[in-house]
Amino acid sequence: MTGLVTFLAPLLLGQTPVVPATEVSLLFAGDAMQHQAQIASARTGGSYDYTDCFEWIAPEVTAADYAVVNLEAPTGGAPYTGYPCFSAPDEFPVALQQAGFDLFLTANNHCLDRQARGARRTLHLLDSIGVDHMGTYDSTSSFERFHPFVTNVKGIRIAFLNYTYGTNGFIPTPPLIVNYIERQRIRHDIRRAKELRAELIVACLHWGDEYQLLPNSRQKELADLLVDEGVQLVIGAHPHVIQPMELRHDKQGKPQALVVYSLGNFISNMKTRDTVGGALVKVTVTRDAMNRVALQSAQYTLVYTRRPVTPHEPFVVVPAEQEVQNHPQRPHLKGFLQKAREIFSRYNRGVKEYFIEKVGD
Repeated sequence: MTGLVTFLAPLLLGQTPVVPATEVSLLFAGDAMQHQAQIASARTGGSYDYTDCFEWIAPEVTAADYAVVNLEAPTGGAPYTGYPCFSAPDEFPVALQQAGFDLFLTANNHCLDRQARGARRTLHLLDSIGVDHMGTYDSTSSFERFHPFVTNVKGIRIAFLNYTYGTNGFIPTPPLIVNYIERQRIRHDIRRAKELRAELIVACLHWGDEYQLLPNSRQKELADLLVDEGVQLVIGAHPHVIQPMELRHDKQGKPQALVVYSLGNFISNMKTRDTVGGALVKVTVTRDAMNRVALQSAQYTLVYTRRPVTPHEPFVVVPAEQEVQNHPQRPHLKGFLQKAREIFSRYNRGVKEYFIEKVGD
C-alpha cells in the first residue's frame, strides 16, 4: 500500500509520479545469409542442423532484453538455394530463434527471391515458431495490425519500422505487401508510431551501396530526416560490410539518437576481407524515476564467420577478437579487424568497442 501512496501522492499535487527506474538492453545483428556452401554444410541426411553455428554467440544474444536480426534469406521451400536467389531451409530461422533473437527483419532486397509465394511462406514459418517479424506482410489486414510493430520490453513501449530500397526487380503481387523506402510513407508511419504511444522508435533500413565502407549521401539525408522526425535508433543493413556509427546529442548534450549505417554480415559465406564479419550493436535505454525514457548508451563488438575447413563442418559466428587471438591464420580475419577498427576509429561518434567474455577455445 505504501508504494501506491508514493505513486499517487505526486498526482494529487499535480506533479509527475516517481516510478522505479528501468533499464532495457537491445541488441542488433546484421545480415543473416544462407549461401549454397552453408546449406550444404548444415545438411544431415534429410534435414539441416544449424545448432553449432551460433553456440559461441548465443549467450551474448540471449543476455539482451530484445534482440533483432536481418533475415536475408527467405524460407521459400525446396530446392534450397544460395546466391543469387536465396531459399534457406526452415531450420535456419529456427536456429536463429534458439540463439536468442526475438525480432526478424524481412524487408530486404532478397525477400522476393522466391516471388510472393516464397515471401508468404517465410512469414507463415516465422509465425509458426512464434517470433516477431516485420517489413513484409501477407495481407492488408496483417499490415494494418502489425505496422508499425510496437512491443513492450520491460514496460517500455518500442516501435519498430523496417524498409528496403528495393527487391532486385521483383514486384510483390497482392495481397503481399513489402515496405519500401518512401519518405512520405515513413513520415506517416512515424506519426502513427507516436499515436500508438511508442516511447522509443527504431527504424531499420536496408539501404546503401554494397561493399562500401562509408555511407552515401542518400543514407545520410534519410538518417537526418528520421532523427528530425523523432526516431531514436536508425539501424542499417545491406552493404555486407560495416559502416560508421554516430551517437547524436541534443542541445543539452544528452544522447538523442543513434545512427548505425551498416552492421555488415552476421553470418554468410562471403570471402573478401571486409565481408567476412560484421558488428553487433548493444543499446541501453532507460526510464528514469521521473518516467522519462531516454537513450543511455551504445557500443559495438565485432564478429567473424568461421568457415569450415572440411566438408560438413559448420559455419560458426565467433567473437572476432577472441578468434584472432586463438586462430590468427583464419582467412582475412586480421585484415577485417584492422580495417573495421580503422573506419570506426576515424568516423564513429560516441560508440565504442566492447569485448564478449571468453567462451570456448
